[in-house]
Amino acid sequence: MAKMMKAAQEVQGKMTDLQAQLATIVVLGEAGGGLVKARATAKGEVTGLDIDPSILIASEKEVVEDLIIAAIRDAQAKAMTRGQQEMAKLYEGLGLPADFKLPI
Repeated sequence: MAKMMKAAQEVQGKMTDLQAQLATIVVLGEAGGGLVKARATAKGEVTGLDIDPSILIASEKEVVEDLIIAAIRDAQAKAMTRGQQEMAKLYEGLGLPADFKLPI
């Protein structure tokens, strides 16, 4: 029982470390062939936008808005994928299957 508790504490510590690491990993989402780029952490928090000035035309406002949303969604999807990859590495390092799901 003590051995199992120690293993559970180890997993909890590694999960805490992983959460901190995910906050420092940056992914880049793009839309419009790179005209709009969104930066996000691997936790999915959007941290910045880069909009090519050539698309900032008043009559194209809706297009720019759509591109911004698409870039953010792309960044968030990449963040989710990266987070899952990092979690799989953690599980494999603990001798668990990469697709292991915690019972939480």
